[in-house]
Amino acid sequence: MARRISIATRSELVEAIVERYRSGSRSDKRLILDEFVAVTGYHRKHAIRVLRHRASKTPGNKRHSLRYGGDVREALVVLWEASERLFPNGCGR
Repeated sequence: MARRISIATRSELVEAIVERYRSGSRSDKRLILDEFVAVTGYHRKHAIRVLRHRASKTPGNKRHSLRYGGDVREALVVLWEASERLFPNGCGR
């Protein structure tokens, strides 16, 4: 049975391997992927996704801008109160 490694160790391993994987040839990628799967225990397809999409993910850096102003929010609250606080899509929470 394979040993499990911590999530932090996996993240460090991905950071160390990702550039080598991206810049490698097809045969290099196959060998890197074989090693990565053996160490992490990931399924092969998941490992490919992790190594291909690591740079595009920036967790915790999302900033959401307000889509509507306060006047629109107030109007929506009035409508919600008039409808006796119905939930959208009839979920009834």
